[in-house]
Amino acid sequence: MESLEAELDEARDLDASDIADAIEAIGFECTRCGACCKAVECGDDGDGETEEHTATVFPDEIRRLQGAGEGDEEYDFRDVARPMPYGLAEGEDGPEGETFEWALQTDDCGDCTFYAEDEAGTGACTVHGDRPLICRTYPFSVALDGTSQPMGEAVDGEDMVRAHECEGLGRDIDRSDAEELAAALKERAIRELEEAIAVRDNYEPVDPGPGEVVVHDSEGQKRPDGTPVE
Repeated sequence: MESLEAELDEARDLDASDIADAIEAIGFECTRCGACCKAVECGDDGDGETEEHTATVFPDEIRRLQGAGEGDEEYDFRDVARPMPYGLAEGEDGPEGETFEWALQTDDCGDCTFYAEDEAGTGACTVHGDRPLICRTYPFSVALDGTSQPMGEAVDGEDMVRAHECEGLGRDIDRSDAEELAAALKERAIRELEEAIAVRDNYEPVDPGPGEVVVHDSEGQKRPDGTPVE
């Protein structure tokens, strides 16, 4: 298994034009169905259980989204992000324990808090210009040879570019749009590895008390409201 540093070098050497070729070959156009922004229904038994929308957001992306409010109004940290749920246990007073990184905040339905639909049911992102890289690049991801192996079907001969389930796949895409998406995918691959290295290097063991949550991100240890753990 490659080190994170070796994988980062590999990501920096990615040829964006090759990624664009793969995207152009399969084709993509967002239909604004909202499926990638909403909670996912679990199972096939129709019991109505859902899994909250979960999309990773980096610390600097959180700060940018905080400033995406109307006028001079800023969103509170918790309006934008929540601790990544993986690794947390359900205590008497809610989630508790340690986790890594942040997820976009969700509403009462489990949908992304920034997702909205018009009367016709057409979806829209209310912070589209400031949306995180993971949203800018969906439904694609890049799989490198080492530790990062995202899920999805390979859409190129080298099994590097992956496509996740999306009704927008298979639609014609302009070369310029494919190149823009490819550049964002390369940037995302680099950023994810830079974040992983920084999380590793800044990690310090913490023993959260009952009902407490600690998030380890690239900037250190934080509470759910984004303030540092002393």
